Amino acid sequence: MHAGSHDVAIIGAGAAGMMCAAVAGQRGRRVLLLEHSTRVGEKIRISGGGRCNFTNTQADLKHYLGRHPEFARQTLAGYTPRDFIALVRRHRIGFHEKHKGQLFCDDSSQRIIDMLHAECVQGRVQWMQPVKVHDVHRQRSGFCLATSHGNVYAERLVVATGGLPVPKIGATDYGLRLAQRFGLQVIPPQPALVPLTFAPESWKPYAELAGVARAVRVKCGEQFFDEDLLFTHRGLSGPAILQISSFWNPGESLTIDVAPGHDISLQLRQAKAQSRQSLLNVLAQSLPRRLAQTWVEKLGLPGERRIAELADAKLAALGAAVAGWTVQPTGTEGWQKAEVMRGGVDTAELHPVTLESCQIPGLHFIGEVVDVTGWLGGYNFQWAWASGYAAGMAV
Repeated sequence: MHAGSHDVAIIGAGAAGMMCAAVAGQRGRRVLLLEHSTRVGEKIRISGGGRCNFTNTQADLKHYLGRHPEFARQTLAGYTPRDFIALVRRHRIGFHEKHKGQLFCDDSSQRIIDMLHAECVQGRVQWMQPVKVHDVHRQRSGFCLATSHGNVYAERLVVATGGLPVPKIGATDYGLRLAQRFGLQVIPPQPALVPLTFAPESWKPYAELAGVARAVRVKCGEQFFDEDLLFTHRGLSGPAILQISSFWNPGESLTIDVAPGHDISLQLRQAKAQSRQSLLNVLAQSLPRRLAQTWVEKLGLPGERRIAELADAKLAALGAAVAGWTVQPTGTEGWQKAEVMRGGVDTAELHPVTLESCQIPGLHFIGEVVDVTGWLGGYNFQWAWASGYAAGMAV
């Protein structure tokens, strides 16, 4: 098919892979893009509810984590959200800001896939798809890829195979295994931007709250997020929990202020002096009623009694519980529900400008397979574009 010799072979036609191919091809490099699936950009297609949260105008280094967080600085500075927005505008794709700098397509995420494909066509990128890469060997003049369509030779190899989330759309650990086979260090992968789960017995009082959403402040160590939380049958989800999940490790607790911006203790004391209402009715002015009921029952307080009849100490305890709910998740919903992967190819192994292996000249790793994880809200796509651009300019 396209077996033969190329300047660059790229494994993986996702966001980072297509970006890299387009940039390298338009520089005049002979590029071959290999994809194991029958469709390209599946993660782009399903993101943002099918509208693709393709970047965030606020993206900078503080929105990324990894073992060596400073690593991403130069890559992110080399291709900014403004650069990608200019590309989107050039292709006349309508978009809008939804929340906190998050940009979405006005219509379908397919527009972003089509844009990247068109950029690849402009760069005369050759495609091999669907194809399996059985083995990769390093040679004196580059790399030999043994594929289901024959051998492919390339001076340089870019691995853009993505992470482990959403296996049903083809996610694999191929890139991590390839890195290890070449002797590169890999940070053990973990699900990130993922709902958290709890032991069924301890979660029983909250399971009936499934579907209740609430603006909260959630903390893990020193990191906190002010976002919406969603109760589920098995635990907690929503943007607040997805964000904090990237910072949570098994055995750690979370502290959640269920009514941020409200001094519940003060409100209860004031109501005691001024109101003839029941405790539950007063609390339900600041919390969803089902949630207020759960808190009252949890502390063994008589919700139907008039608040004026309750001791100040009990009201203070209730206020403290609402402001500092401490929970200890037992796990996550795993790769099926995770939006991204935490961990990956150790950035200490890569050059921060070119994403090239420090050990293996000509071998590059980009996108989610690298140990750079962004916050929720378009930051991970911006890493894909920036790392794809960096490698595309270097190969």
